[in-house]
Amino acid sequence: MAYIHKELAEGGWQRFTLAEQIGNVGSEVSRAIRARGKDEALYQGALVRAFELFDLTLADSRWQGRLREVARAREVFADAILGGNEYKSTLEDILRYCDAFALATRR
Repeated sequence: MAYIHKELAEGGWQRFTLAEQIGNVGSEVSRAIRARGKDEALYQGALVRAFELFDLTLADSRWQGRLREVARAREVFADAILGGNEYKSTLEDILRYCDAFALATRR
């Protein structure tokens, strides 16, 4: 599989805590929000990168006890992109979720 975040996929992602990983997903979600409706290529790129980071987090064996939560966050993210029909979610909701993790890393 070809990764966008090649260094992270080759083991760099495992150097981050779960909070740092989810915070980084939030960075891509934030980029998607800023590009939405303005630049389709940037928007799509940010979405793809966010999915890749979610998938790298799910593949990190340290989070076996948290996989259900991470997988659900990924599912809600997908729902937000597709219009929020299943969970009434928005990208802003996902960003708030991710930002909580990012704030935890700063403490």
